[in-house]
Amino acid sequence: MGPSASIVRPDFASLIEALAARFPVCRSLVGDDFFRTMAHTFIAISPPHSPDLMTCCDDFGDFIDTIPSARSMQYLGDVARLEAAIIRASHAPDANPLTVCELAAFAAHAWERCLAVLHPTIQVVRSRYPIVTIWEAAVAEPNGVAGISTPEDALVARLDLKIEVHRLPPGGAVFVQLLMSRATFREAAEKAALADPGFDLVASLSVLLGRHLIVGLASPS
Repeated sequence: MGPSASIVRPDFASLIEALAARFPVCRSLVGDDFFRTMAHTFIAISPPHSPDLMTCCDDFGDFIDTIPSARSMQYLGDVARLEAAIIRASHAPDANPLTVCELAAFAAHAWERCLAVLHPTIQVVRSRYPIVTIWEAAVAEPNGVAGISTPEDALVARLDLKIEVHRLPPGGAVFVQLLMSRATFREAAEKAALADPGFDLVASLSVLLGRHLIVGLASPS
């Protein structure tokens, strides 16, 4: 049972509504009453430092992981992290992707030594659960969850003012995160292959190139 309206202070009520707007899939998965109970407790324990909940409360997923009553839905914290990533992507600055000619200007043999500048809206969320499938099912059919258990890592980006959520291939999350940390293509590929024997460089590059998520290339200094 969630807190009754008579004992929820007006500021709590507005903050709970804001959290519900920011995490709509989590709300649909657990139901309105359960979500409001979680949100009330979260706000009471760690009040937001900013009045704009669209730019704070990214730790809501971490909080969900600590709730015993949510353990039957162990993926819920990761779904919240995915929803937080979607909001971060929607508020990140924009950038123009490299054109085909600009990409072609880097000789094939030089790619492995290049540093990639990735689109500033990119967010990566790793999970042991099928969070992209769960998110897609909840968006398409509220209260519905696919009965699968394959882990999925998500890549979130905003392109042409539209948020896109994609599954990354095996090892792809490690690869992208390393590129974001200024590893060269070769360094990122080698470490991704060590982290996941199923890593496929072509598949991971296809995600970035096919969705125009490379905005710059440079040689390491």
